[in-house]
Amino acid sequence: MEDLPECPVCLQNYDGDSAIPRVLSCGHTVCEACLVELPERFPNTIRCPACTQLVKYSPKQGPSSLPKNIDLLRICLQQDSSSKHQKSNHQRSLIDYGYSSRFWSDEFYAAWKDWILPNDVVSVEENGFGRFSSGSKGRVCFGVNRNVSLVPIVSLVLVSDSKFKFSYVAWVIKCLEGMNDVAREGLGLILEGSVRQGRFCRVYGLWSEVVGGSLYLVCERQNGRVLDEFGGLRSVSGDGLELDEGGVCRFATIAKGIVEGVIALNLEGLVAGCLGVSCFSFDELGGVCVDLNEVLVMGRKIVDQVSGGVGDDCQAMCRDFLNNELFVSPEVLFTLLHEGIINPESGDSRYPIGYGSDVWSLACVLLQILFRNALPQFTLQKSEENGFDVSASYISWVERVCSVLEEKIGSENLLSLKQTLCKCLDINPGNRPDVVDVRKCIQDVLVKRQFGFLGETEVTVNRNNTGHPVILAKLCQLLQESSKGPRDHELQVKVNGGGQPEFLQGAENISDEDFATSLSQGMTELIDLQGHLGSITGLAVGGGYLFSSSFDKTVRVWSLQDFSHLHTFRGHENKVMALVYVDDDEESLCISGDGGGGIFLWEIAASLRQEPLRKWYEQKDWRFSGIHSLTAFGSLLYTGSGDRTIKAWSIKDGTLMCTMDGHKSVVSTLSVCDDVLYSGSWDGTIRLWSLNDHSPLAVLGDNLPGEMKSILAITVNRNFLVAAYDNGCIKVWRNDVFMTSKTLHSGAIFAMSMQGKCLYTGGWDTNVNIQELSGDELELNVNAFGSISSGSVVTAILCSQGKLFVGCGNKSIKVYGAK
Repeated sequence: MEDLPECPVCLQNYDGDSAIPRVLSCGHTVCEACLVELPERFPNTIRCPACTQLVKYSPKQGPSSLPKNIDLLRICLQQDSSSKHQKSNHQRSLIDYGYSSRFWSDEFYAAWKDWILPNDVVSVEENGFGRFSSGSKGRVCFGVNRNVSLVPIVSLVLVSDSKFKFSYVAWVIKCLEGMNDVAREGLGLILEGSVRQGRFCRVYGLWSEVVGGSLYLVCERQNGRVLDEFGGLRSVSGDGLELDEGGVCRFATIAKGIVEGVIALNLEGLVAGCLGVSCFSFDELGGVCVDLNEVLVMGRKIVDQVSGGVGDDCQAMCRDFLNNELFVSPEVLFTLLHEGIINPESGDSRYPIGYGSDVWSLACVLLQILFRNALPQFTLQKSEENGFDVSASYISWVERVCSVLEEKIGSENLLSLKQTLCKCLDINPGNRPDVVDVRKCIQDVLVKRQFGFLGETEVTVNRNNTGHPVILAKLCQLLQESSKGPRDHELQVKVNGGGQPEFLQGAENISDEDFATSLSQGMTELIDLQGHLGSITGLAVGGGYLFSSSFDKTVRVWSLQDFSHLHTFRGHENKVMALVYVDDDEESLCISGDGGGGIFLWEIAASLRQEPLRKWYEQKDWRFSGIHSLTAFGSLLYTGSGDRTIKAWSIKDGTLMCTMDGHKSVVSTLSVCDDVLYSGSWDGTIRLWSLNDHSPLAVLGDNLPGEMKSILAITVNRNFLVAAYDNGCIKVWRNDVFMTSKTLHSGAIFAMSMQGKCLYTGGWDTNVNIQELSGDELELNVNAFGSISSGSVVTAILCSQGKLFVGCGNKSIKVYGAK
C-alpha cells in the first residue's frame, strides 16, 4: 500500500502517538492533535473540518473522548515505521476571513484612503470666477484653520435623475478610478512628494464638495510671492538696470531657493513643463517653496489655450504666454500642439520632454525677476516658401534675449550667470545645463559676496532623463481628457414586440458576485412592480420566480424573465408576515406564515394551484401574536413566533418536532448558516442553536454596552453576523466575536441582505444603504458605498439573481440592477 491514510487537516499519516485518528459523529475522521487545536466557537463543540457539521464531545475529556478509528489505526501500524513521514509542525487549514473588495481592490483603496479628506473639513470661499474655478480658495480645519487653494482634478457626470447616490468616499474612489494610469500616477507623486520634500507647499489631500461634483487637490495657500521682494531692488539708469550689492545678494539667495525647488520637483520624478514667477512663494519660515497649486493651474491654462490652436495662432499664443508669465518650454508646447518642434512639414522628430524642460522655464523665471517686462516679444518669421519657420523664429528670439541680458547687466561678476541663463534657452534640451549646474552658478555669486557658509549640497538629477518622468503640464491635459469620458445615460425601458424588456436581456446570467462588482458603475431602477394592496412583508426567489408577501393576506408570483405577474396565492385569513422558498429533490415549495399562526405550503409546479398543498396552525394562547419569521433547513421548517419561542416543524406533514425557548420577547428574525440556527428577538439578543439536536450554543448581544434595542433583522454568512436594530444601528460579529457597531439610518432598519462582504440595509428613512465590510482579524470597517432613495419605507430586501429587490411600505416592489 503506497498511500497511507492521513489527517485531512495536517496531512500527517495517522499513528498511535502524535496523530491518533478520532471519529466524529458525522462519520469523518480527524487526528486528535488537530481536533485540540481547532477553534472552539461554542462550548464543548467543534466543527468538522470536512463537512462543517457541529460535533459535541465530553466537557471533561475533550476531543479524546471521541472514539478511535481502529481500522485506520491498524492499517497505519502495519506499515514500516521508517516509511512514515513525521511532521513536527502541523499545517492547519484556516478559514480565509479576508474578502477581496467587490467595489474596488483592497490595494487601490489602501493606497488612496489616507489622502481622502472628510467632506466637512473644507469650506469654500465665494469668488468672482465661480465656485468651481481653477485655484478656488477656501479654508481647511484640522484643529487650526488653514488657507487653502482648490485645484480641480477630474469630474465625472452622473445621471441627473438617478436614484442611486454614491457615498462620499465611494465617489472619490470612483473619480480616481476614472483617471487614466499616467494621470493617477502623477497625482500620487504629487501627494507623496509633498510629504517628503520641504520645498513643496503643503498638500492636504483630495476633497469633493458634493457627490457628483469635481474632485479637488487641496493645497496650502501661500501669501508671500517671490516677485514682491524685488520691487525696491532695481534702479534704472538710462538703458541699463543696476542692482546694488544688497540686491544682488538677495536675488542670488532667492534664486537659489527657486532652483532648489525645481530640483526637489525633479527628484520626485515630476517635470513641471511650464513655470511662472507665481509658482514660487515664501513659506512660514521665509524659505522659497514650489506652489503646486499654481503649477497645476498654470498647466490647466496652457492646455486650455493650446487645444486647437496651431498655424497663425502660434505667434499670438507664444506672445501671450510670455506676456502672461506662462513660461512653457518649446518641446512641451509643441507636444501639446501635436506639432514637430523643428517644422511641422519636415518630418523631424520633436525633442523629448525631460528634466531639461524645466531648466528652460526656470531660466525664464529668473529673467522675469531681473527684467520684469523687459523680455523681448516672440515673433513668428516666414520662410521663402511663404511658410512659418518656427526654428528660425525661436533662435532669433533667444539672440534678442541674450542681447538684452548683456545690455542690462554689465557686471563682470555676473558673467557666468548671464552665460548660463543663455544656455538654458537652447532649443535642444540636450545642450542645456543641468538644473544642478544652474544652482552651482548661483552659488558662486553668493560665494563671491561672502556667503560661502551656505556650502554645497550634493544633488544628482539625471541629465535630461526621459525615463518616465511625469510632466505636470501634460498631466493637466490627461486630467482634462479623463473628465471628458463617456457619460452615463439614463437607461430607457423598452419592450420589443411584447417580449422581454431590453434592460433584462442577458441580465439573468449575471451572478451575485458580478452584480456586487458592477455596482462601482452605479445602479439604476429597472422596474416597479405594482399589484399588492398592502405593505410588502417578505421576498423570496426560486424556481425562476419572485415571490412577495404582503399585509393584503396574499402571496404573489412574478416571472424573473420579464417580471410579469403570473399568479396570486390566496387563503390566509391574516396578514402574511414571513416568506421562504424551499427546494428539495421531491418538491419545490413557497411557504408563508401569517399573523394568526397559519403556515401555508404552496406547491411550485408547471401549473400553479390556487389551494395550498398543506397548511397548519400554531397553537394559540394568551401570549400569541402570530408568526414573525421563517427559515428552513433540510426537511424542517423553523418559525419565530410572538410567544417568544422557535418551533421546528416537519415540512412533510406539519408535525411539531421541537420547541426552543430562551428569548424574552418576539422572535423577529431567523437565519441558518453552517448547521447553526440564528434567532434575533425584540429582547435585543441573538441566540445560536445547533441544528443537530436543537440545543443552545451561545447568546450574543446580552452583554453589550448601551441601551437595549429591539433586533428587527439579522443576516449571516460563514464569517459575519450582522444584526439590525430599531434605532438605525447595526452590530457586526465575526466568528461570534463582537467587532463593531455603526449607525446607518435615521430610523429603524426593517430589512437586510448580504452577499459576500456587500451589505444592503433599508428601513424607516426610505433609503437603501449599501455598505462594504472590510478589515482584518483585529479590525472591521463598515464602509458606506452608496444609497438609493426608494420613496417609501423599506420593509423587505433581497439580493439575488444579479439584482436587488426592494419591498416598500407603499405596496410596490422595486427592482434595481447595475448600470
